[in-house]
Amino acid sequence: MKKISILGSTGSIGTQTLDIISREPDRYSVEGLAAGSNADLLIQQANRFKPRTVCLASKALAEEVRPHLPAGTNLVYGDEGLIEVAAGTDADTVVTAIVGSRGLPATLAAIDAGKSIALANKETLVTAGHIVMKRAADRGVSILPVDSEHSAIFQCLNGERSIDVKQITLTASGGSFRDRTREQLTGVTVAEALNHPNWSMGAKVTIDSATMANKGLEVIEAHWLFDLPYDRINVLIHPESIIHSYVEFVDHSIIAQLGIPDMRVPIQYALTYPERRVTPTDSLNFAKLSALHFREMDFERYPCLRFAYECGIAGKSAPTVFNAANETAVARFLAGEITFLEIESVLSAVLDRHDIVEVPDTSAIADVDAWARRTAAGI
Repeated sequence: MKKISILGSTGSIGTQTLDIISREPDRYSVEGLAAGSNADLLIQQANRFKPRTVCLASKALAEEVRPHLPAGTNLVYGDEGLIEVAAGTDADTVVTAIVGSRGLPATLAAIDAGKSIALANKETLVTAGHIVMKRAADRGVSILPVDSEHSAIFQCLNGERSIDVKQITLTASGGSFRDRTREQLTGVTVAEALNHPNWSMGAKVTIDSATMANKGLEVIEAHWLFDLPYDRINVLIHPESIIHSYVEFVDHSIIAQLGIPDMRVPIQYALTYPERRVTPTDSLNFAKLSALHFREMDFERYPCLRFAYECGIAGKSAPTVFNAANETAVARFLAGEITFLEIESVLSAVLDRHDIVEVPDTSAIADVDAWARRTAAGI
């Protein structure tokens, strides 16, 4: 039986992970669940899956939840509680599905404890890829990608030699506004931006998909996961999201991973690798596909993706600043403080003000992250 802890259990990835687990209860046990502020859903999850430890964002929320938990459940809270769920249980696999840079300390703690990582928190590698990948290699810990694009590349590379890879291509749906010009983005609402045509995701990721910042984060993540330079990582808009990503080899042959858009497939593959299991998803029927469409990436239309490439190539503190400034700008848009197009304006302004420095440890990363957030909040 595989023992699982989930960081971000009430979010999109977390709930879909639990859906997979619920379908094979004899195969999995849930050791820990960590949520933010969705106390009601966490109570439901805890009573259904009986984890040994649950975590909420604050002490007040934890006390609110305590009377409603199964007897004997260990209740923790805050960042220390998150680390407890990640590293202090008997879990052999930790699903890191928290959105944002908060997932980094807990992920490192899980690695230090020898847990396998099913990685859905791309910000972990964006801000600290040089630390995380070395730590995992030193501890002999597997990092298995959960993002559909990185899972696709991972599957395409199975059994292949790295020296035979010419380039990889991450596909992008284009987000909520893929058929609008920049001029048509003036005055768009939060509700419009959250209306993703293909995927069911949390608010922050959905907005990032619309600005293409999410694809930028994925490019930086791919750099660390697959040890490839940025000039060998491409992005192509593919509105149907049927081809999840593909690899071109030096002989110009291409291997792609295809399927109906459903995050339960890459989540389950990360949990069962190298096995494959039946998923509660539909088969892809090629006979019913009328067409697949592709568009070259336009970096003028999507400047956030250009910023991400530039920050990834610059390295050091630049990716941390990109991530933190973007998180802050998106939060401000969702709160109605800035317009949709001002997300990229805030991000650009913060990057212009930043002097790139070395970030050799998590303390240095935290300092740069805090500076970027303060700066983005004040623009």
